[in-house]
Amino acid sequence: MPFLKGFQFDNSYARELEGLYVKWGGQKVADPSIVQLNDELALELGLNPQFLKSKDGAQFLVGRELPESSISLAQAYAGHQFGGFAPSLGDGRALLIGEIIDTHKNRRDVYLKGSGRTPFSRGGDGNAAIGPVLREYLVSEAMHAMGVPTTRALAAITTGNKVRRDGLEPGAVLTRVASSHLRVGTFQYFAARKEDEKVKRLADYAIARHYPELANTDNKYLGLLQAVIDRQCALVAKWVSLGFVHGVMNTDNTTISGETIDYGPCAFMDYYDPQACYSSIDRYGRYCYSNQPLALQWNLARFAETILPLIDEEDKGNSYRLAGDEMDKIKPQYEAYWLAEMSVKLGLPLTQSSDKSLIENLFKILEDEKVDFTQLFRRLADVLRSDKKPVKALFIDQTKIDSWLVEWIERLKGQDLHVIAEKMNTINPAYIPRNHLVEAAVQAATKELDFEPFEQLLNVVTNPFEQREQWHRFEQPAPPSFGQYTTFCGT
Repeated sequence: MPFLKGFQFDNSYARELEGLYVKWGGQKVADPSIVQLNDELALELGLNPQFLKSKDGAQFLVGRELPESSISLAQAYAGHQFGGFAPSLGDGRALLIGEIIDTHKNRRDVYLKGSGRTPFSRGGDGNAAIGPVLREYLVSEAMHAMGVPTTRALAAITTGNKVRRDGLEPGAVLTRVASSHLRVGTFQYFAARKEDEKVKRLADYAIARHYPELANTDNKYLGLLQAVIDRQCALVAKWVSLGFVHGVMNTDNTTISGETIDYGPCAFMDYYDPQACYSSIDRYGRYCYSNQPLALQWNLARFAETILPLIDEEDKGNSYRLAGDEMDKIKPQYEAYWLAEMSVKLGLPLTQSSDKSLIENLFKILEDEKVDFTQLFRRLADVLRSDKKPVKALFIDQTKIDSWLVEWIERLKGQDLHVIAEKMNTINPAYIPRNHLVEAAVQAATKELDFEPFEQLLNVVTNPFEQREQWHRFEQPAPPSFGQYTTFCGT
């Protein structure tokens, strides 16, 4: 592979965090073939898209032919899963094949999902089917296009192997890119073993990689806690503002970088429902739409527990007090981010204290009327152009929304409404990965190896603000015949 001869991975995780991984290689694949390559991301990483689309490139992207600079490894981590603690989880079907310093001088992990069994597989087959791979590709790239911090999809590759799920399905690998794969669960792995020195080494690594500005502060470990809280609060507020339900907010899916990770049981709401829950294994709605801020607080408390010994190494009681103070700030900090996100969606200038009730009143109306969340916010811009019909068409009882619109317009008094309308349409997407469309694309690929619906949907959701007449059907919620949508984890 001539291209790879001069290519250099860096491997800071392998160098600096011995004991948190197992060196491991990907499984043999029969006939890897590129289904989708993210050319833009490849170039950002300094990779050659033409090479990646070749047979040799496919072998690289599934982890079979790697440059000498690669140290392929499965990461160890622990985690609370639906509230229960598992002290040893780790990459059961995934590998970190190396780190790249991209064209913007940022360090990025290159990571495979579906690359085969590892010592952490716990009875699983280590494989991935084509459907979940395409699902994560679609949703993660849509999230990126909407401005949500997220892992990115570099490539989806079929392996030529079959995997047993609901019958035999085409096997696949997702090549994923992230700022890192450090998780709350990564810290929990060593903390559960009371290996404080290793927790400290991990915290120093996280600071150097994600928060270097903390390195010379008076209490960098307290600063780390504050920084992770801040990024996670901002992230979850962004999810909620888009009607996104992650579905599996376990601590092993809570990143130190503040990026969204793992898209197995996620979904976007069609009509507004605070109790929206799609995951087949979330029987009690622990991670439903409205519970996501609560799950956020719980996960951050688990992170705080792991670094308590570092915050004040001389006074354990002071560590508890300092960390406790930060825990008390999470709810108001999240609410401030949420209010800012919703205010921008409504075009509100300089958030006022009364705006919270204005927003909450709107959500109550949406819930009562079962109004499509995405369409409502997109169509509000039409009201500012003196056309209320598109918004009112979403309601059966239009009297409540009429009253609310009067209050909203009054709040915008003195502003240039046409300018606000234009700005709102750069914030409120016309297109999201609607569940029925994602499912149709996945089914076409799985059952018929027809990737055209996937490619068309990908094109739409990665241009979420650019409304086009020919894309009208992509704006519509699922038909009633689609029924209750259920997602599955780990498939």
